[in-house]
Amino acid sequence: MKLGVEAALVRGELVHGDVDIDGGVVTAVGLPNGSRGCIAVPGFVDLQVNGYAGVDFLAASRGDYERAGEALLEGGVTAYQPTFITAPEETLLAALAEVPETRQVIGAHIEGPFLSPDRLGMHSATQRRDPDLELLQRLLDAGRVTQLTLAPELPGADALISATVARGIVVAAGHTNAVAEEAHAAFDLGVSTVVHLFNAMRPFRSRDPGIAGVALTRRDVFVQLIVDGRHLADETVRLIWAAAGDRAALVTDAMSGAGMSAGSYQFGGLDIEVADGVPVREDGVFAGTVLTMLDAVRNLHALGIPFEEAIGAATTVPARILRRPDLGVLEPGGRADIVVLDDRLEIAQVLSGGQAYVVA
Repeated sequence: MKLGVEAALVRGELVHGDVDIDGGVVTAVGLPNGSRGCIAVPGFVDLQVNGYAGVDFLAASRGDYERAGEALLEGGVTAYQPTFITAPEETLLAALAEVPETRQVIGAHIEGPFLSPDRLGMHSATQRRDPDLELLQRLLDAGRVTQLTLAPELPGADALISATVARGIVVAAGHTNAVAEEAHAAFDLGVSTVVHLFNAMRPFRSRDPGIAGVALTRRDVFVQLIVDGRHLADETVRLIWAAAGDRAALVTDAMSGAGMSAGSYQFGGLDIEVADGVPVREDGVFAGTVLTMLDAVRNLHALGIPFEEAIGAATTVPARILRRPDLGVLEPGGRADIVVLDDRLEIAQVLSGGQAYVVA
């Protein structure tokens, strides 16, 4: 089956010509007779999705995952990590047990509860925990966990980092007050990425760069950022790109109101009001976003980032963070997880394993 596209983004380079698919696998790129105006890119990979389409993943059933997964596919997300914020242990264990074994669901991202009390953001102060190796092991044993986010400066965090890395799970720093020395020690120990850079972490200062400054200057550390026009100033995004564009991944940090109209939605058991495209807790704290990955790509591109790099931040870079070379790529021999974009950067078609889900 040919897609009828003008070009395809293959390993960061536009290859002119059509794409052929057979049996859910890309068999050829650069074929003649493609149509003008559409480009095929890899399916988007989102590392931080708290909820979507009315579904709060912390309380989701298998049926809820099907509904949210369909909506995410319509937005071009062919692989994602359902993300669980700080909650009571029994809630986290139950949520982990519900994570389905599907191609689209990469595995669970546990964000907390081992976070800095000074940088909690949306997370519950009463459910936050100091590092506890036994609690960590119970969480990691409860389901298919692929990422753990913690504050690495907390006493005892080193043991959690080492134990998690030993199991092949990505360890991220987030909701952290780490100074530069503590950040370097964590990265040396195996922390490999920083979630929502500059948000819910120690501010960057001239003589106190904190974990953000260290992450931007270490070539072995990936950074993740929310480009919704609110979490980061435009100049901050451009600064991140100048320092670490080839290792920066877009995330949505979406909550259950994403893909829905304004109203009241659940996020980690709390009622959150979404108004004017902004979800906030009753005290005014940002409660994730209603951002789609397509809009994150558009927003990044609108700041002057080349199209190929903006797409890479939603595909190949998150796949590199997860050490999953099979994700976020479009090339012969690879699985046909593909988004077809028209010349207005609107989705014309989405394919997952070669199966079409959206046709304009």
